[in-house]
Amino acid sequence: MRLLTTMLCTTVLAGAALSAQMPGRPASTPGSAEIEVGGKWETEKAPNGRERQVFKGGKWVSVSYSRPLKRGRELFGTGDAYATKLYAGAPVWRAGADVSTQLKTEAPLVIGGKTLAPGEYTMFIDLKPGAWTLIVSTHKPQLKYDPSNKTEIWGAYGYDAKNDVLRVPMQVAEIPFSLEELTWGFSDVAEKGFTINIWWDKTTASVPVTLGS
Repeated sequence: MRLLTTMLCTTVLAGAALSAQMPGRPASTPGSAEIEVGGKWETEKAPNGRERQVFKGGKWVSVSYSRPLKRGRELFGTGDAYATKLYAGAPVWRAGADVSTQLKTEAPLVIGGKTLAPGEYTMFIDLKPGAWTLIVSTHKPQLKYDPSNKTEIWGAYGYDAKNDVLRVPMQVAEIPFSLEELTWGFSDVAEKGFTINIWWDKTTASVPVTLGS
């Protein structure tokens, strides 16, 4: 019995030590969305002599962000309280959680009549009831929170409109179900452009994008 008790205690202590070493699941998981645009399918011969289709000449566009869960919350609110919980003291919404939402593009993009040069940007949303505005900015994001870092920002804290590259109204609509996890994505991808979308709870907002030259 004493040996069994000793073995059980050792197992419990070992399990506790292992649990202490294992990191907890993050409240918001990392997310990304990618598309390849501007290329074309070509037929070529594979090493085995067979023909295959290969997509060539494409340019990548991606959004990386953190994906908060609804967890039963009232997300947007109403009236003067609209979006105040999502802003959490910041001047605009980071359109995600934790790290600022980032847009990377290898192709020039035309958004709201303005051309966005290839490069890396941050994205925010100015939230008003039924009237959302997408903001593309040159703010550099902190990938890990550091209060002493004054040149990069965490989320939307420290956001300054002087770094805006463009602001464009988003088309806001209701969807017939509730999406638990915030999601960015691309739709209606075509030869000359696509639509960039954000979905959360019963709300979606989108902006059409045209490929530049």
